[in-house]
Amino acid sequence: MNGDEEKMGKRRVVLASGTFDLLHYGHVYYLTEAKKAGGKNAKLIVVVARDKTVERLKGNRPVIPEEQRKAVVEALKVVDEVLLGHEDMDIPKIIEEVKPDVIALGYDQKRIEETLRKYIEEKGLNIRLVRIGKFIGEEADSSSKIKRRIIEIYKGNR
Repeated sequence: MNGDEEKMGKRRVVLASGTFDLLHYGHVYYLTEAKKAGGKNAKLIVVVARDKTVERLKGNRPVIPEEQRKAVVEALKVVDEVLLGHEDMDIPKIIEEVKPDVIALGYDQKRIEETLRKYIEEKGLNIRLVRIGKFIGEEADSSSKIKRRIIEIYKGNR
């Protein structure tokens, strides 16, 4: 943010997105670091993927329905606003709606990075892409690992 923007009180907008199924500390870490990427007083807007989008991309529906995933993400202190994504994954439409200064990508969002870079370049947009590293230190650092762990625990208790 330059001096004029700061005087006018303009907050840098950071856009982050994900499925956020079985919310865990890795998600909190990602969103906290995403907001930091916008600098002091940034506004963090999070797009939660639709159930049908998740099913199409990952091969199965999320455990938690989209409206509940949205509500849980909204409850996080670091988050300022939450939107449900478009089922057709219309990234340009989301960018037009949100008008972000920064787009924060999770460590596992490699597929979308190239598409975003190309779109930003073609449109001449002043949007900075940042990749947030993976939180290291916990076994249960992804929803997939949590699901596998639950299955292991319950199989062992039979």
